[in-house]
Amino acid sequence: MKNTLIKNATLVNEDQQFIADLRIKNGRIDQIASELAAVNNEEIIDASGCLLLPGMIDDQVHFREPGLTHKGTIETESRAAVAGGITSYMEMPNVNPATTNLEALEAKFAIAQRTSLANYSFYLGATEVNLDEIKKLDPTKHCGVKVFMGASTGDLLVEHPQALDNIFEQSPTLIVTHCESSPIIAQNHKCLLLEKGTVDIHDHPWIRSDKACFASSSYAVNLAKKFNAQLHVLHITTAKELSLFEKGSIVGKNITSEACVHHLWYTNDDYQTKGNLIKCNPAIKTRKDRDAILYGLQTGQIDIIATDHAPHTWQEKQVDYDKAPAGLPLVEAALLSLLDQVSKGNLTINQVVQKVAHNPAIRYKICERGFLREGYFADLVLVDPNAATLHTHENSRYHCRWTPFDNHTFSAKILSTWVNGHQVYDGCNICAPMNASQRLVFNHNANHYYW
Repeated sequence: MKNTLIKNATLVNEDQQFIADLRIKNGRIDQIASELAAVNNEEIIDASGCLLLPGMIDDQVHFREPGLTHKGTIETESRAAVAGGITSYMEMPNVNPATTNLEALEAKFAIAQRTSLANYSFYLGATEVNLDEIKKLDPTKHCGVKVFMGASTGDLLVEHPQALDNIFEQSPTLIVTHCESSPIIAQNHKCLLLEKGTVDIHDHPWIRSDKACFASSSYAVNLAKKFNAQLHVLHITTAKELSLFEKGSIVGKNITSEACVHHLWYTNDDYQTKGNLIKCNPAIKTRKDRDAILYGLQTGQIDIIATDHAPHTWQEKQVDYDKAPAGLPLVEAALLSLLDQVSKGNLTINQVVQKVAHNPAIRYKICERGFLREGYFADLVLVDPNAATLHTHENSRYHCRWTPFDNHTFSAKILSTWVNGHQVYDGCNICAPMNASQRLVFNHNANHYYW
């Protein structure tokens, strides 16, 4: 493996910014110091004026393999991810067939071992009848169990109270939830049809309303408190839900929450121009809700930022609202969109690094990742904050070859991404060697690293 010396970078780490050199050796961060001399013909990168960040850890993606590979694959979507500065991800179980047993789960790990460019883990999907499979999860090897608490399809919908009680009481791993109330959604849809005779994309945030979100997320929080379970509520979209979560540091919390980049960017006003391209569940809602989510990130009521990357083909989105699938491709533009939030003054760069790297590592107890620390794996992203990036359908790397950010110019540019010390993206091209990525490992039996 080629060793690399990154010089004169501005490191952003553990609520600090400082200019230093960083050496990558044997896949790990070997040294961090104000001045390091080159040794052994290592590659030298002058990073003057650039930001060096721990790679983004995306705790929620849908890469569509197996069974839905016309939308994306672990290989294609992880290529886009590393080009976007994402070095690790955790992928969801709603593929075909759904990942609801350990055999199917390990089969996905096997695919990733062969084809993924970023480090990886996969969730087991909960059903109302697979508690025995959930109990087999190993908290050192598996990132968690995903519970669709309403508003899903097929076997992955879990609504029966006793089934939910059993999962929250007996899961050996972190429980992550999609929280929307199916009965409330159905009632909202019925009422709008009676009122208007038809529904369209502008009705989406009113059908999948703040009431539907709060009813389900508050139920999940109450279950976690009842059983002292570890709960992470995904993609918060409403101002109302913030009251469910504690402010402050993620350290020591049993109940945490996440926001996604598109809910920080868009509002219901954007349906006019974007239409079904930004149809997602939970729905993008009002400007008030978006601003509340940004506020929740600042207060610590929301702990993590992720993508919920969910590619569908362009053709699948070009249909009537009711038939259009929910979800949008985001991994390549996620970190860039957050750097735009920094340039707008909505977040600080320290907050971004905390929410996309430090806090996911802490919440999931990921071994030796998520920080710029000597001895940790060299999962890094180098950013030029003063070089713009035009993102278009044509230059996106997603298998679906479209982006909701088409023709937007971001205020920064990703110059390089390293995964386990391997440069996998050089600012223009994917340059990944075979076997650069690794399966994520979790350390649930020891005190974790805090700062």
